[in-house]
Amino acid sequence: MTAATLSTSPAARPPHRIFTLAEPGRAMAELASFFALRPAMSALPKGDGHGVLVLPGFMATDNSTKPMRSLLDSLGYQTAGWDLGRNVKVDNERVDAMAKCVEALAEKTGGKISIVGWSLGGVFARELAKMLPEKVRTVISLGSPISDDRDHSNARILFEWLNGKEPEPIQAGRFTGLDAAPPVPTTSILTKTDGVVHWRGSVQQPGEGLPGQTENIVVLASHMGLGVNPTVMLAIADRLAQADGEWKPFNPKGLKALLYPKARLH
Repeated sequence: MTAATLSTSPAARPPHRIFTLAEPGRAMAELASFFALRPAMSALPKGDGHGVLVLPGFMATDNSTKPMRSLLDSLGYQTAGWDLGRNVKVDNERVDAMAKCVEALAEKTGGKISIVGWSLGGVFARELAKMLPEKVRTVISLGSPISDDRDHSNARILFEWLNGKEPEPIQAGRFTGLDAAPPVPTTSILTKTDGVVHWRGSVQQPGEGLPGQTENIVVLASHMGLGVNPTVMLAIADRLAQADGEWKPFNPKGLKALLYPKARLH
């Protein structure tokens, strides 16, 4: 695991403006590197054929996750987007529709599925695993605001304008305690130069979820590039390739270890 020391965080705040302004250019560079290295990524760990549901970030659609899903398909997984349009509204109907996505993919593939969620999609991934733990084998979130404090995100104002300060699921008693990990192995992939969600908002604290089965992986990436960054793809492939029930923390060795900063997460 790339995390070192975890402690009480300072007051929540959004990312530095410099990181935010640099997001588009950095993300385009990461997309270019994804396609440049796509042939080499065929050597990533192969999958066992289980289903992987990939959820897009706030204001995004399944189009944003196509490169990742294409790669995972080529590695032997059965992937699916959520097929629910743009990720804008957070209401009970949308939550129920996402739950049906989980159930449908699990039925189609004949077993537990993994869920990969980008940004807000990662929040959904964790909550779906809490709702349907018997259907989910692992959760991976990418730059997701999982601290339960929206002040970590510079998208807070837009999110609340579209959904209100208490969206329907919260009013119904769902989506409370977002900082608590689900009862399945859970990985949070984050970047300290995230320009949308402050990295502290993506840190999982120890003791959440299953004992010893939550982790943080720090990468060098932008927020908008997390879904195509080659080092993120390597980490995702490594996590998904583990057999169900045999989860171990991420432990890159040799030259691979140089790709993942050893950071103090506090």
